[in-house]
Amino acid sequence: MTAGTWTLTPVPRLRFWIPRGVYRPQTDTWLLRRAMRRESITPWTDVLDLGTGSGVLAVEAGRLGARVTAVDISWRAVTAARCNALLNGASVRVCHGDLATAVPGRRFDLVVSNPPYVPAPNAVPPRGTARAWDAGRDGRLLVDRICDTAPTLLRSSGTLLVVHSHLCGIDDTVARLAAAGLRAEVVDRARLPFGRVLRSRLPWLRARGLVTRGTTEELVVIRAEHT
Repeated sequence: MTAGTWTLTPVPRLRFWIPRGVYRPQTDTWLLRRAMRRESITPWTDVLDLGTGSGVLAVEAGRLGARVTAVDISWRAVTAARCNALLNGASVRVCHGDLATAVPGRRFDLVVSNPPYVPAPNAVPPRGTARAWDAGRDGRLLVDRICDTAPTLLRSSGTLLVVHSHLCGIDDTVARLAAAGLRAEVVDRARLPFGRVLRSRLPWLRARGLVTRGTTEELVVIRAEHT
């Protein structure tokens, strides 16, 4: 099913410490959180949060009772996620590593990811705040890797939920997941004005043909499972 557009707000009961250089939860976070809460999460559900950032989604899954593993390549994000799990009384195993390489051989019932997906004119920085959103010239540097590795991370009845902007290609993601043997569809959408980063890149985005008119982007959550 394809859902409509809602007003998205964070949950005030959760407490989070978000240091400089760690992605601050925004609309994409809350959109993915809503989709995650629709899944049947029980104490027997193994959840993987790829690119956890501050750990918001991992903490939420832990509070829902799941057995949660969270991964991030940034040591600062790993520290933040561990602290935020403690702050909220959630049991979360936080690992440092590059996506699935941090959990070799493991499979999960639910994999969620809010990866970097913003098209960038320059190479992805090895460190710093921009690494949380810059994802190569087409914005698909991490999205493609997640699509390709998802089948090896999911159990036979497992589900992938990934959120990104229309600027890096919604149909491209659905097609790539299909090529990997997964059935995928858009299950949530939200449209919002360009933020500071996209506004600063508007001439370049237009020159690349990624933006033809307007200054809004559509965020989508794509749900995938084994065919």
